[in-house]
Amino acid sequence: MKKILGTAAAMLLSLGAFAQNEISYTVSFPNAIHHEAEITMQIPNVPAGTLTVRMSRSSPGRYATHEFGKNVYNLKAFDGSGKELALNQFEGDVYTISNHSKSVKITYTIFGNWIDGTYAGFDETHAHMNIPATFAFPIGMDNRVRLVKFNHSEKQNWKVATQLKPMGNDTYYAANLQYFMDSPTEIANYKTASWQVKNTDGKMQTIHLVSHSNDDQKTVDNYAVMLKKMVDEHLAVWGEFPNYDYGNYYFLHDVYPDNAGDGMEHRNSTIIVQRTPKIDGYESNLLGTFSHEYFHSWNVERLRPKTLEPFNFTHSNMSNELWLAEGFTQYYGALLLTRAGFKTVDNAAQTFSGLVNAVLNSPGAKNYSPIQASRYAVFADAGVAIDQTNKGNIFLSYYTYGAATALALDLRLRADFKLTLDDYMRALWKTYGKPEIAYTVPDLEKTLGILTKNPSFAADFFKRYIYGTEKSDYVKLLLNAGFVLRKANPGKAYTGLMRLSFENGKVTLPQSTVGTPVYQAGLDVGDVLLTLDGVEIKDQASLTKVTEAHKPGDVVDVTYTYRGEAKSTKLTFAENPALEIVSIEKTGGSLTEDMQTFRDNWLNTQVKLK
Repeated sequence: MKKILGTAAAMLLSLGAFAQNEISYTVSFPNAIHHEAEITMQIPNVPAGTLTVRMSRSSPGRYATHEFGKNVYNLKAFDGSGKELALNQFEGDVYTISNHSKSVKITYTIFGNWIDGTYAGFDETHAHMNIPATFAFPIGMDNRVRLVKFNHSEKQNWKVATQLKPMGNDTYYAANLQYFMDSPTEIANYKTASWQVKNTDGKMQTIHLVSHSNDDQKTVDNYAVMLKKMVDEHLAVWGEFPNYDYGNYYFLHDVYPDNAGDGMEHRNSTIIVQRTPKIDGYESNLLGTFSHEYFHSWNVERLRPKTLEPFNFTHSNMSNELWLAEGFTQYYGALLLTRAGFKTVDNAAQTFSGLVNAVLNSPGAKNYSPIQASRYAVFADAGVAIDQTNKGNIFLSYYTYGAATALALDLRLRADFKLTLDDYMRALWKTYGKPEIAYTVPDLEKTLGILTKNPSFAADFFKRYIYGTEKSDYVKLLLNAGFVLRKANPGKAYTGLMRLSFENGKVTLPQSTVGTPVYQAGLDVGDVLLTLDGVEIKDQASLTKVTEAHKPGDVVDVTYTYRGEAKSTKLTFAENPALEIVSIEKTGGSLTEDMQTFRDNWLNTQVKLK
C-alpha cells in the first residue's frame, strides 16, 4: 500500500504523545483449537454523532469483494465505564452506535480457518492473520494511529512476525488504517533466516525468511541462500532496492498440505502459503511464488496505479493497469528464476509457450484488450459467485495477458531499440515508483516514448496492443533469440472438447469455447455426449481414438442429450491450434551467433560480478 507514514520525527513519537487518539486492539486466542480469536478495539475521542464500525469488504492485493463480516459474531459495544451500549447491525458487516460516550470499546469473536493470503486462520499451531479479514475499524478515523497487542503467552513458543513496527511487549504500531490493513501477521513457532542487503545509498536493510513449516533450521537456512540468489536478480532489474520501512522485508511463509495456497504482496512483506508437506524436497517448485511476490515490492507496492489510490476497503477496487501491475510481474517472476539458474532455457521456452498459446488462441484475448481484462478483475480475482458466468469466452487473466504483452515488448525493445524491458521498468521506477507518484496508462505510454526516443512507436504500441486487441508477431520476435514458434500438433484433428466430466459412463460437457468445433456444432455446458462418428463415448480413451482417426475438415455425426432430450448435430474437425516454442537447434535449424548473443543477454544472469 502507499506509504503514508509522515516524517521520521513523527514516527518516533512516544506512546504518550499519540495516546489520546490512537485506536488500539488486543488479540487473544483462548479457543484457537476451534479456530476463534477474541478481538477488543478501543476508540478514544469519539466524535459526537453516530459511530459506525465495520469490517472490510476488500483487501490489498485483491480486487474483488469479500464477505469478511460473515465470520464476526458476539460483537458488543461498551462506554468508558464499561456499560454496554445499544448497537444496530446496519448491514451484514456494518454496525452503528447512536448514543455513546467519548470512549468506546468494541469486542467480538472472529472465526478463521482458511490459510491463504486473503483470509485468516487460527489453530493450535499458529495465528495467520490477513488484517482486513480480522480487524474491524471505525469510519472516518483512517488517519489515526493503530496499536495492536497480541496476547499469546499461553501458546508454546509462539512469536510474532509482521511488517508492523514493534513497540515492545508484543505491541505493534501502524501510522494509519492503510498501513495497518496492509500488514499481514503470522504468530507461530516458526524458524527464520535473514541476510542483509546494501542499497545504492549505502543503507543496510534486512530480508527475513519466516517459515512456519515442518523443516529443520538447516533447510530454512539453505532455502534462504536460494532466495538470496533470486533477490540479486530482482535487484539487477531495478537497479536499487526499495527503502523498506523500518529497514526490514519479510517473506511470511506457511507450508502445509491442507493450506489453501496463495501468494499476496504487501509493502514490506509478502504472505506465501504453499501446499506441500514441507520445504525440503520441494525447494525449486516453491520458488515461483517467491519470485512473483517479491517483484511486487517494487511493482504495485511503490510503482502503483492511480486507480488503486487510495485503496478502498468498502468495495471492489477496479484498475486499468493490472496487465502491467500483475502481468509484467508474472513475466519477470519466471524470467528471473531462469536468470538465477533455477530454471533452464527449455523451462523458459515452455513458460513462454503457455503465454503465447493463451494470448493467440483465447477468445478473451481475441475480443478484449489488456485494459478490459484488468477491469474484469473485480469479478475474477477470487470473486465468489454461485451462478455460471461466460468468463471462459470473454476473459483472459490479466496475469497471462500482461505477461504475454511483457514478452512481446521485451523482445521488441531488444530487437528494434537495443533496449530491454529492464530499462523500461527502471524508467518507470525512477519517474513514478521511487517518488511514489501514482501513474496512469498515458503515463506508461509517455515513459515508453521517452525511453525509446520514439513517441510514435509508444503511441502505436499502446493503441494496438494495450487499448486494442491486436497481437504481436511472436514468430518474428522469438526468432531473434533462436526460438521457433510453431504448431505443436500440425495436421492433427481437434474438437475443442476439453475438461469433460466422466462419471459412471456418462460424459458431460463443460462450457464450450467460442470458435472451436464443439462450439460451432452447438454443444455447450450440461450436454451429455453419447456418440461421435457412431462410436459410443464413455471415457477419454474412446474420444481420443475417434479424434485421432480423423483429419481437419472431416465432418462427423454427434448424438447427445440435453435436459433428458435426445439431440443430434454435426461436428467439423479443425486443425489442433496448440502452439509450442522450441529452440531452433532442436528443429534442425542453425543457432547463429547473433541469436545466441540475443538469447544470452535476455535469459542469462544480469548480476554483475563484484
